[in-house]
Amino acid sequence: MTATTSTSAAPATPAPLVDATRDDASLRRFLLGLPGVDQVGVEQRAAGLGTRSIKKDAKRWAIDTAISMVDLTTLEGADTRGKVRALAAKAVRPDPERQDTPRVAAVCVYPDMVATAVEALKGSGVHVASVATGFPAGRTSREIKLADTKIAVEAGAHEVDMVIDRGAFLEGRYMDVFEEIRAIKAACGDAHLKVILETGELATYDNVRRASWLALLAGGDFIKTSTGKVSPAATLPVTHIMLQAVHDWHVQTGELRGVKPAGGIRTTKDAIKYLVAVHEVAGEPWLTPDLFRFGASSLLNDLLLQRRTQVDGHYSGPDYVTVD
Repeated sequence: MTATTSTSAAPATPAPLVDATRDDASLRRFLLGLPGVDQVGVEQRAAGLGTRSIKKDAKRWAIDTAISMVDLTTLEGADTRGKVRALAAKAVRPDPERQDTPRVAAVCVYPDMVATAVEALKGSGVHVASVATGFPAGRTSREIKLADTKIAVEAGAHEVDMVIDRGAFLEGRYMDVFEEIRAIKAACGDAHLKVILETGELATYDNVRRASWLALLAGGDFIKTSTGKVSPAATLPVTHIMLQAVHDWHVQTGELRGVKPAGGIRTTKDAIKYLVAVHEVAGEPWLTPDLFRFGASSLLNDLLLQRRTQVDGHYSGPDYVTVD
């Protein structure tokens, strides 16, 4: 996947759902007509999936799969080019003493650090992702959001993580949110677009379902739970709802779209719970970095420690991995 600086036309809505986006009334009717989420049911099912046990060989596979799905991230005001280069080195060789350790999926940075990340990761197969659109709050004009996206894409970002206008969504201005996502998607060119819903601010599971479908209708390649700057961030019930949305989208359109839970996933045990949910809710095709990611940099260290435990037969302390 190669980023481009060209601006393409906004994506067409798949034919089975074209009526849903014909106008504001149609979009509102579609979103408000989605089945309500059974809160008790989704929480019980998510809890049940989280109790599944897996055997040793399966655990090793799960750890390696989770490592390959991590988006290693630094999104701080104090970020430096040196920090980004160090993060890129860890992304390519997460455990330098274990050459068979998978590389991560991507390194995620602010737009002004994209060029540094691209250079550091050249030829590695690790993607460069960039947040944009006034991340994390998104409280700026569409012109600035488009300019932010253009900066990231022209610097070589393979992926762009945008934030939706939660205020507009909560006010019921669904067409405004839809059109903005489409505009950003067009500005991405060949770069993939992850749409951050910031589920912790959406208040209800029904809103999470509506926002998921809104982002999919508008052309998002991934739907992402959170910026990681708001609590709660990723949760199993919310991720369950989003996985169900991409599964149902595939059934209706034949298209595969991805999901990225971000924030709050810190342990190997947590990651395995999410992988079980992916398999059970969306299906086996989603067990790939192309369709599922973890936005959880601190998770990587625990995955590496648990991987060593699986390989060496004894626990290795945190001194054996680099601390971000």
